[in-house]
Amino acid sequence: MSEFYRSRKDEEKELVKKFENHIKGNDFHFFDVEELEKVVDIYLDDDRNKKALQAIEFAVEQFPFSIELIVLHAHVLATLHQYELALEALEKAENIQPNDVDLLLTKANILTIDGKNNEAIDCLQRAMDMAEDTDEILYQIGMAYQQMGKFDLAIEHYKQVLEINIDHDNATYELAYCLDITDQLEGSISYYEKFIDADPYSYHAWYNLGVVFHKLKKYDQAVKAYEYAIAIDDNFASAYFNMGNSLLQQEKHTEALDAFSQTLRIEGHSAEVFCRMAETYDKLDQLDLSIKYYQKAVKFDPLYDEAFYGLAQNLIKSEKWIEAVHYARKALKINLHEGKYWQAAAFAEYQLGNQTAAIDAYEEAVSLDPEEISIYLDWSFIYFESGEMDVALNILKEGLEENPDSPELYYRMTAYLIESGKYKEAFIFLENALVLDFEMHTVLYDFFPRLETQKALFKLIDQFRKDNQ
Repeated sequence: MSEFYRSRKDEEKELVKKFENHIKGNDFHFFDVEELEKVVDIYLDDDRNKKALQAIEFAVEQFPFSIELIVLHAHVLATLHQYELALEALEKAENIQPNDVDLLLTKANILTIDGKNNEAIDCLQRAMDMAEDTDEILYQIGMAYQQMGKFDLAIEHYKQVLEINIDHDNATYELAYCLDITDQLEGSISYYEKFIDADPYSYHAWYNLGVVFHKLKKYDQAVKAYEYAIAIDDNFASAYFNMGNSLLQQEKHTEALDAFSQTLRIEGHSAEVFCRMAETYDKLDQLDLSIKYYQKAVKFDPLYDEAFYGLAQNLIKSEKWIEAVHYARKALKINLHEGKYWQAAAFAEYQLGNQTAAIDAYEEAVSLDPEEISIYLDWSFIYFESGEMDVALNILKEGLEENPDSPELYYRMTAYLIESGKYKEAFIFLENALVLDFEMHTVLYDFFPRLETQKALFKLIDQFRKDNQ
């Protein structure tokens, strides 16, 4: 820890101590506006939001006409999800200073969080008339339209942002997302090329073009665009990182690792980059190195749930079930709303013989991610193995209701029905499976190792192939 950092932390502790002693009546101190703002910010940084509210309420009482404190009061209230009170506080501030841009931006932000997007847009457009730098306001308007599902209007505003500030990364990504949603990505290439024609040395223009190519799954062209960006600015960390992702999609693992290493060289440690490197080593079947980099990620950021999930997956591959459950549960402790975390926990729990815990976790997984086919396959297999065939079949039927075009589910239904002796019904599901994906029929041979059963299935499948040639 640097001397500067240690000194700053000591000063913050002393200020908070002085404030708390004053509130308790142990001492009397005078605080100016800046000191009170600092106390509130310290509490917010430490996630002590109720303390922050207590401090800002004291501050506003001392300085009732301070716009800065009223805006901060609204921010603290919003942090505590008290949106109506936050907006009431801002209305008081507007009566004092109706044309304050920061005040209007804070109000718009809270309105957006509260789902009042039209009011937020009105507020932002008022701010536009008074602000010197309008790119961030245009971006916020675009975000509001995007939340309303008005993607064309969002696109229009994101483009305006980039025409003012080509370096606006958030607008770049959101624009690409909206273009993708509206099937306009392909046509947008000429839009980005316009920037490059105007300034061939604009590394951000090349970078934006790379983002579009990557979304279009044109990974080779994406890599070339990122390479141009890096040739112009060889310390462009985001271009190295994105190039690594495109190389990873092309299974150019060694080159991807080089790109990620360059990102670390420029930006320093990053949990996200460590995770990408871990994923790459996993694809190279270098499990020890993959685990090492996931561990680096969680050491750098103990709240990076994706890294804990990666560790769980690697430990599942190593059949270290207890450790796998431990890390899957750590991921879930941080983020309960990710279906794949529940699925990893469920799989490992089942291997440990914890059937009830596994079933509960699969139920959570499917509620969060009903389109993930493997959940239904693994979940139903628990009941199949325990002989509860009707339950297993019902789980697959639930999966087919959500995913009616899934050949994997049809093939698994075929297998379970054959095991149940329901051959006519099995043949109906087999025909559907073969229509959806004929080549996948080999999964049935894996499910039925007995040669006699395989021969019978082969005859049925071969007859279907002949009939449909």
